[in-house]
Amino acid sequence: MPPAPPPGPPPPRQEVPAELLARVPKLLDAMRSVGSGLELHSTLDRICETAADLANARYAAIGVVAEDGEGLADFVHHGVDEAAARRIGRLPDGRKGLLGALIRDPRPVRLTDLTGDPRFRGFPEHHPPMHGFLGVPIRVQGEIFGNLYLTDKRGGEPFNDYDLAMVRVLATEAGIAIGNARLYEAAQQRERWIDGSVAVTTALLSGGDTDDALQTVAEQARRLAGAAAGIVLLPAEGGGLEIAAIAPQRPTEALGTVIPADNGIVAELLDGKAVFVDDAATDPRLDAGPVRAYGPIMLLPLCSDGRVLGSLVVPRAPGERPFTRAERTLADQFASQAALALMMAEAQRDRERLAVYEDRDRIARDLHDLVIQRLFATGMMLESAQRRSVVPEVRDGVGRAVDELDVTIQEIRSAIFALRQPAEEPAGLRTRVLREITTAAVPLGFTPSHRFVGPVDSAVGDLTGKNLIAALREALSNAFRHARATRIDVRVDATVTLADGRPGVRLTVADDGVGITEGGRRSGLRNLERRAESLGGTSRLGPGIGAGGAGTTVLWEAPY
Repeated sequence: MPPAPPPGPPPPRQEVPAELLARVPKLLDAMRSVGSGLELHSTLDRICETAADLANARYAAIGVVAEDGEGLADFVHHGVDEAAARRIGRLPDGRKGLLGALIRDPRPVRLTDLTGDPRFRGFPEHHPPMHGFLGVPIRVQGEIFGNLYLTDKRGGEPFNDYDLAMVRVLATEAGIAIGNARLYEAAQQRERWIDGSVAVTTALLSGGDTDDALQTVAEQARRLAGAAAGIVLLPAEGGGLEIAAIAPQRPTEALGTVIPADNGIVAELLDGKAVFVDDAATDPRLDAGPVRAYGPIMLLPLCSDGRVLGSLVVPRAPGERPFTRAERTLADQFASQAALALMMAEAQRDRERLAVYEDRDRIARDLHDLVIQRLFATGMMLESAQRRSVVPEVRDGVGRAVDELDVTIQEIRSAIFALRQPAEEPAGLRTRVLREITTAAVPLGFTPSHRFVGPVDSAVGDLTGKNLIAALREALSNAFRHARATRIDVRVDATVTLADGRPGVRLTVADDGVGITEGGRRSGLRNLERRAESLGGTSRLGPGIGAGGAGTTVLWEAPY
């Protein structure tokens, strides 16, 4: 084995340029400054300012690459004051020119005069002149976040190798700082959306008004998404979707507007699919109308357990940035939570309604099985006493008491029918009749008595019911204006059989007034006849309920 060579002098060390050594403290200060905050946009501003100071550049900017890799989603700049920025107007979109080339090929670029580069496409009007250019990509966790641009070194000399080395180190530190800021912002964003979901769930399950709860959904969605409006759509009766709640920036009359079912986007929403629009002004899927005044839009189905309850629409103002992938995911989760809360609230209301129905049914049974039976037995005892009595005054008094008991039994039966009508359904015929009687009591000075016979609410159809109410209103009006009555009896009987054998309903309005005078106006009576005849019924007059038949009785009847 040959002997080892004797140790010689160490290889010469490469001298570190004095300029680079002099700039290291400044680089360390810049790195410390870049990583000192967690808010993303302020971090980008700080990176621009620090990079310009480090490279002694007049202007600096960061172009944030869009999620799809096409163009820029944001552009943060330093060195151009606000007045100049307003004169320039629209920020670069990065889809063409030198900035677009750096997006497609993210490598460091150093140019003595960018206007001489073949990729350069010119400056917009009012843009300050720029020549020297230095561009460095910023990577966050190995992926391209954007590019850091520096232009016009102070003193007029071009950017040198040391500038490029320093800016590349700063870009690496900037990538770490941006990554931390993005994580922090994502956590904050998720927390806000979770808080919004809790607020919506609380509003929906608090047992308050449903419209107020839906309004809470719209307001929370608008606030959380930083949108121009929040809109809740629910299925309309005739198909399509109806605006049930809206939280706009400006007053609007859109509430209640129905979007027809033949709209392609409505069909997708009702099928449980989310729809994302980058620009409402140009998207061919949207119809012409107010929606064209918006920019990016999220349309999310309110879907739970395979059931589509409606849709949540969140539009941004025109020119605003599109919704990011993270925002879309969070909004979709918010919509799912809102849909689940809607279903839970609906189930809770169903349970409450069922409890009310059960209680009302119990009360109705008690009235029927106990109260009516006792009143009926009492009436039979009174009739028996009436037959055995030899005093005419006693027999007459007992007879009147029996008649009053019959009226009371009929009124209790009316109350039983009313109890068995669901409170949430539209007002039944019985309720509308009582409403007309109560209204007429004010000008009359007394309340007409009333009596219902048979299943008035369930048997009488809508068309017949509407005409019966109109006939009742006409009859009560005539009694007030012409009859000078002191007593009026109203009876609605849903158990009658008409002359042609069909089942029908009969309205009887009897008074003790002066009756119909000779030569008096009869337009109201003709209206009653026309209404009845249009339904296949009849209307006629009879003697009243005053002494000796004084007054008038109107009998109006029509098939169901």
